[in-house]
Amino acid sequence: MDINRLQHQMGFLIEIDRLKNVLRQTHITGEVRQENDAEHSWHLAVMALILDEYANEKGIDTLHVIKMLLIHDLVEIDAGDTFAYDEKGYEDKDEREEQAAERIFSILPDDQGDMIYTLWREFEDRETSEARFAAALDRLHPMLLNFATEGVAWKKHNIKKEQVMKRNETIAEGSEALWEYAQAVIEDAVESGYLKD
Repeated sequence: MDINRLQHQMGFLIEIDRLKNVLRQTHITGEVRQENDAEHSWHLAVMALILDEYANEKGIDTLHVIKMLLIHDLVEIDAGDTFAYDEKGYEDKDEREEQAAERIFSILPDDQGDMIYTLWREFEDRETSEARFAAALDRLHPMLLNFATEGVAWKKHNIKKEQVMKRNETIAEGSEALWEYAQAVIEDAVESGYLKD
């Protein structure tokens, strides 16, 4: 056993525990508290397992999708969660996240750090069918929680239907079926008073 390698791996595993402290704007169902990034990543991984039949490309590598979803927000340990509708926050988001990726993934042995970085970059670039489906789930999830919590985050930030439609239209790149479903949820949210028209 290579004890140095194992120590680097354990250091990384302890470091990523900090993801549980990164709060998102979305609230969890049945509670008054905000969701954290670790909960979000777990929920997305389960969504990939359950919803993979709705991917635009049949026969996608679901395990690969799950891998991307489990690591896609690790950079937010350093970079923080940028609220989906925060235009100012997006101005330097890529730079903050790239710096975070370099630091966090470098804790691992080089081969694993490179592998995790490649997965993260694939998710961010959305050039593969798996990445587009993963990104579709990443967009769908907070919208579903917003609907389930009667629009808590939408109301708090005075978000309107047009913003939610624009933000989530990329769901179609990974799943036309889930985008169709999402549009119906958005319409229901407006009719129910959870989201302003």
